Amino acid sequence: MNERIAQYRDTLTGYWNRFSKKQKTLLISTVSIILLAIILLTVQFSKTEYDVAFTNLDSSDAAGIITYLESSGVPYKLSTDGSSISVPSKNVARVKVDIGSQGIVQNGSIGLESFNENSSLIGMTDNEFSVKYKKALNGEVEQLLKSMKGVNNAKVLINLPAENVFASPSEQEKASASVVVSFKPGYRPTQEAIDGYFNLIKTSVPNLPIENISLSSSDDNVLLASGEGGSGGKIASLTTAVQENMALQKKFESDVRQSVKQFLSKLTGPEKVEVLVASTLNFDQVTQKDNLVTPVDTENMKGIEISAQKIQKSYTGQANGVGGIAGTGEQDVPGYPSAGTGNGSSSEESSSTINYEVNHITKDIVASPYVVKDLTINAVVEPPNGQQTLDPATESAIQTILANIVGSYLADSGTTYTDAELQRKVAVYSQPFHGTEQNASGLSLSSPLVWGVGAAALLAIAGIIFLIVRRNRNQEIEEEEIPMPLTPEFPSINLESVTNENQVRKQLETLAKKKPDEFVNLLRTWLADE
Repeated sequence: MNERIAQYRDTLTGYWNRFSKKQKTLLISTVSIILLAIILLTVQFSKTEYDVAFTNLDSSDAAGIITYLESSGVPYKLSTDGSSISVPSKNVARVKVDIGSQGIVQNGSIGLESFNENSSLIGMTDNEFSVKYKKALNGEVEQLLKSMKGVNNAKVLINLPAENVFASPSEQEKASASVVVSFKPGYRPTQEAIDGYFNLIKTSVPNLPIENISLSSSDDNVLLASGEGGSGGKIASLTTAVQENMALQKKFESDVRQSVKQFLSKLTGPEKVEVLVASTLNFDQVTQKDNLVTPVDTENMKGIEISAQKIQKSYTGQANGVGGIAGTGEQDVPGYPSAGTGNGSSSEESSSTINYEVNHITKDIVASPYVVKDLTINAVVEPPNGQQTLDPATESAIQTILANIVGSYLADSGTTYTDAELQRKVAVYSQPFHGTEQNASGLSLSSPLVWGVGAAALLAIAGIIFLIVRRNRNQEIEEEEIPMPLTPEFPSINLESVTNENQVRKQLETLAKKKPDEFVNLLRTWLADE
């Protein structure tokens, strides 16, 4: 048995010795890498993967979950802070369903389900019921708030006053609530979300007005409701309106500045003018309603005839005689008509009614709230090269242009400005800008001469680098082409100590088989000597 093992060992040793040193190193490295990969894969696939199943747990919920997992034989991992529990990945869904159905996770609050637990057979007292009901109501509101978007945790304290049987519902004392909420990192609630929190609390508690709700965040910020119940919406809307107005004013001034600068640059040259604009805008929005009545026929100031009525009456008759004595006696009546023949009488009556329809125009006019009330433009212009100031004609032309621009913007301001007043709203200054010494010498970054000199310098540097690299490459090629003298290697054979030709022949054959390179060098040496 030992001989067979020794034989196998010798066979393996002989087989191993056939490899060169490089082959042995490569074989050992390959086998080591394969074994290491097998070990790592085995460890990786045999390792149990854990996923987080529950987060943001308080101590009571974490204890209840751990008790359930231990009784069910499910392995778990508890985080260092005790607020997260991880279970094997394949069991995450089942564990969540089981624990959710058990009602173990309460997020630190106990709701109305507490009435189903530990209930006494003989019932409970009124005080016990009141305390339990308040606690359950607090827990229900907390759970509702935690289900809202962005809310991480909530703490609610509701004060329910005692009911007075002798007071009407409107005279009952109102309830109050104090709420502190903490939001998830990076979440900022909008005013609509805050109003949703207030409405949720208000509708969850009976007889609780919004003004009796105190809502704060965990970072000591007081949250206010909008509408009738609070001033948060009014403050937020006012702040938003002010910010929008300021942004509009800045944008208006920026647009005026850019347009003026772009126009004046065509007269003075680029980068030779700076403009400062100051404005006052009226953001009052005016609503006007006009009820106008206008005639259809404006020339005759008449409307359209929609109906006409004409009535005409005439009467003709014979007059009767008048009795009595005419005269001026004591029994006579002065001026009384005397008897005579009767004359005929006639009368006419006519009336006309015409109904006209006119235009009834109702206009609801909403005036734009963005009206320019005041505008001033100040321009600083750099004089041409070689001059200290602008010539009067150019300065007067620029000032006239700016006055016309200001006048066009102030046309709807409601105030009529004279030319002199418009001239006082603009100012033109002539002054050399700082750091323009390059322009005085005629050399600037935008000058074609500077760009030409820079391009020539870059080409010269690139040519020098190319020549240096080429020369070094040629030197390396020449050094490689020079043949190095071969050092003759002499075989390790001692011919002086050999006297027999057979021995010489055997040594040469042995040398040719084992060391053919040395044998070739030996032949070359002999041929060179001859």
